[in-house]
Amino acid sequence: MIDLASLAVLKGKKALVTGIANDQSIAWGCAKAFHAFGADLAITYRSEKTKRYVDALAKQVDASIYMPLDVQKPGELEVVFDTIKKKWGKLDIMLHSIAFAPKDDLQGRVVDCSKDGFLLAMELSCWSFIGMAKLAEPLMKDGGTLFTMTYYGSQMVVENYNIMGPVKAALEAVTRYMAAELGPKGIRVHAISPGPLKTRAASGLSDFDKLLQKAQAKAPSRSLVSIDDVGVAVAFLAMNGAKLITGETLYIDGGYHIID
Repeated sequence: MIDLASLAVLKGKKALVTGIANDQSIAWGCAKAFHAFGADLAITYRSEKTKRYVDALAKQVDASIYMPLDVQKPGELEVVFDTIKKKWGKLDIMLHSIAFAPKDDLQGRVVDCSKDGFLLAMELSCWSFIGMAKLAEPLMKDGGTLFTMTYYGSQMVVENYNIMGPVKAALEAVTRYMAAELGPKGIRVHAISPGPLKTRAASGLSDFDKLLQKAQAKAPSRSLVSIDDVGVAVAFLAMNGAKLITGETLYIDGGYHIID
């Protein structure tokens, strides 16, 4: 087995990871990979309720910065980036793994979605990435990589994914536009599209177990993706060797998305 610590290709890099809820979170898989490849980490937690699940994880990856971040609370996002500026003076990697839609809107038809529910889903799942990118830009003086999390339901109609489909489609378009705008500064932007995973966020989807079974049976690899699979792939895109890859929606799903 390869000792990842001996491959410290991200040594000296500073990485912000948001959206860890517990040890099943995709963001946690990414944090572990960044740490294994040598990056210093800033970890955020959404609330005191989630903090109790994230405390031990932050310690496990020796997080240099550990603080709350609820993008609905005015000013909290700015405090995180101010802290990074004061402590590190720069940022190389930023992972946005934040998404939300009200339960009634998420579990109902798109045509029945409330205006307030749609706007809230767009604000928290899409605009928050734009807001974070704007704050990260001046800290990425030597370039860097911005990541966000999307899903196949942005491109194809996936049963029960409902309003999150259009929201994630907007997020992927934002990724491409920001990649074009920030590319001259050496800042790369990617949307990561894993196959279905049993995460806290996925628990809000109806009949999710059926979706997992379908994905495993349909994917060419005949296997489900893990948070560690996602983490290593994302870490690769943050490496200097991937400096000319940007604006992508990267599918990490065993090939599921290529099968009709």
